Amino acid sequence: MSKSRALYAATGVALLSSLAVACGSGGGGGGKAGAKAFDAKDYQGGTLTVLNHRDQGHFDPARQYTSGGGKIPTLVFRTLTTRDHTTDGPAGAKPVPDLATDTGTPSDGAKTWTYHLKSGLKYEDGTPIKAQDIKYGIERSFAPELPGGAPYLRDWLIGGETYQGPYQGKELDSIQVPDDRTIVFHLRKPEGDFPYLATATQFAPVPKAKDTGVNYEKHPISSGPYKVVSNDQGKTIVLDRNRYWSKSVDDQRLAGPDKIVVQSGLDQSVINQRLAASTGADSRAITTDTDIDASVLAKLNGPQGLSKRVATGYFGETWYLAFNAKVKPFDNQKVREAISYAVDRQSVINAIGGTAVAKPATTFLPDQKAFGYTPYDDFPGGTSGDPAKAKQALAEAGYPNGITITLDHTTTAGTGSGPEAATAVQEALKKAGITVRLHASEENDYAEKTQKPATEPGLFLQSWGADWPSGGPFLAPVFDGRQILKDGGNFNASQLNDPKVNAEIDAINQITDPAAAAARWGKLDADLGKRALTVPLYHPIYKRLFGKDVTNTYVSQWNGLYDLSRISVK
Repeated sequence: MSKSRALYAATGVALLSSLAVACGSGGGGGGKAGAKAFDAKDYQGGTLTVLNHRDQGHFDPARQYTSGGGKIPTLVFRTLTTRDHTTDGPAGAKPVPDLATDTGTPSDGAKTWTYHLKSGLKYEDGTPIKAQDIKYGIERSFAPELPGGAPYLRDWLIGGETYQGPYQGKELDSIQVPDDRTIVFHLRKPEGDFPYLATATQFAPVPKAKDTGVNYEKHPISSGPYKVVSNDQGKTIVLDRNRYWSKSVDDQRLAGPDKIVVQSGLDQSVINQRLAASTGADSRAITTDTDIDASVLAKLNGPQGLSKRVATGYFGETWYLAFNAKVKPFDNQKVREAISYAVDRQSVINAIGGTAVAKPATTFLPDQKAFGYTPYDDFPGGTSGDPAKAKQALAEAGYPNGITITLDHTTTAGTGSGPEAATAVQEALKKAGITVRLHASEENDYAEKTQKPATEPGLFLQSWGADWPSGGPFLAPVFDGRQILKDGGNFNASQLNDPKVNAEIDAINQITDPAAAAARWGKLDADLGKRALTVPLYHPIYKRLFGKDVTNTYVSQWNGLYDLSRISVK
C-alpha cells in the first residue's frame, strides 16, 4: 500500500476504494436508488459546486488511487474499464468497458490480458487516443517522482517490481502495444480481478508529448467529458466541458452540468450548514467527503425537509479490533476468543454516532454479495456481548482471575479508531474480567506504529476497505503472509503466514468468473473467522446532504458516494 492509502485506512478516512450497495436518492428526492426513473435529459447545463473538507490531492492520474467510484477523477480521466454508472443495484458494482471494447480477454490462465480500444476516442485538443498513450500513462505511474497510486501493477506486471518509470528512457516490456488500438498485459501470476484494476486512473491515457512530469497535474489532458480549466491544488479545481468528448463513444457518463467547481479545505460543520441552508450556488451543491453531523440529524424531520435531501450509501469497509498474534497474551487463541465474546458492538456504534452511521459486523467481509459475503458468528455475544462466555474462554486460556491488556487507539474523536470507540470496548471487556488500559497516539504516529511489525502493538482499532468489490483486495492484504511488510505499510496485523491460506488465495485469483470467485472468498473468510484473528465491529453508513436544486443524486454502487457522472442541477 502507498503511504497515503496506509494513513487513510488507519484513520478511518475512506479512500477511493471499493463497493457500495446504495440506498441513495433519485431525481432530487430521498428514498431508494431508482425511486424515480432516471432521466438522462433531466436538467442539462448549469454549474455544480462540490463542497469538501479534504484536499482533492494530486490531480495526476499516476498519483490518484482509483477512478472507479464516480468521483471527480472519473469526469476527466477515462480508463480501460469503469464501474457500471448506468445500472442501479448490486450490478452497478461490476466493471464495464470504458475506453476498451470489452472488459478484457484473459489467456494463459489469466496471466495475459488483452484489450482493444473503441474507435473515435479523442483528447480535449481533438487528437486521437492511442493504446501507446495508455501504456505510457501506466509506465509513468512507476516513476519515483509520482508516488501515491495503487500498488498492484508493481506486484502484478512482469518486471514491475524493479521498474522505475519512463523518465530514465526505459519501457516496461510486460505491456505490449501491437497497434494503435491494442494493448496486452503480461502478469507474473494469474489475476482474475484484472478488469477491476483496469478502472484505476493509472490506466488513463497520457500523451507523452504533453507530459510535464510533476507539473502535469496542473493541466492533465482530458479523455473524459470535462477538462481542467484551473487547479489551485488544495483549494479549488474548476472543470469545463471537453468539446471533443462524445456520448457516442461514452455511454457511462451523463455529463449534465456545464461546469463543475470543487472547493476544498472547508470546515465540515460549515459544509453541512451551507448544504442545509441551500441558498444561491449552494442550492446546486453536494459534498463527496462530509457526512451529516449531529446538528443535521436533529433537524432531518423538521420543516426544512432535509430528510428528502439526504443520500445514503454503504461503503464496503469493516472496522475491527486487530490482534498481533505474535504478542502475548494475544498469541493464545482462547484470549482472542474471550475478547470476541465480550465486545459490545452496539456500544461502539453508539459511541461513533449511532445506527444512522454504522451497522454491527460479525464477519470480516462486508455484507455485500460481490465480496462473497457468507454469514457467520463463531463467538456470538449478540450486539451487547456475552461476559459469561468470555470469562469461560478466559479461564480455558489460563486466566481464571481475569487479565490486564492494552488497547491502542488514535486521538481523533468521532472515528472508529478514536477515544470514544476505545472507551466503549474498555467498558464492555471490564464486565468479563478483562482490564483494558488505553494508549492514544496522534494519527500519523499511530499509522506508522501499527503498520510496522517491529512496533505493532498487541491490540488496536483498525479498518479495511477494499479497492474494488471483490474478496481478494479485502482478504489478501490482511491475511496473506507474503504481504507482511517489515519496513512499514503492513496490514497483516496478526502476521498470519499460513501456506494453506496463501495457496487458497492464489487459487481463487485464477478464477475469472466473479460469482465463482466470490463464493470461494466467502468460504475463506468463514474459515479465517474461526481463528479469531480479528474482532469485526461495524460497517459504516454514509449519509450526505445535497442542495435543493440538485437532481439525479444516485449513490455509487462502488464506494457509497454520489456518482458525479450522473448528477445534474436545475
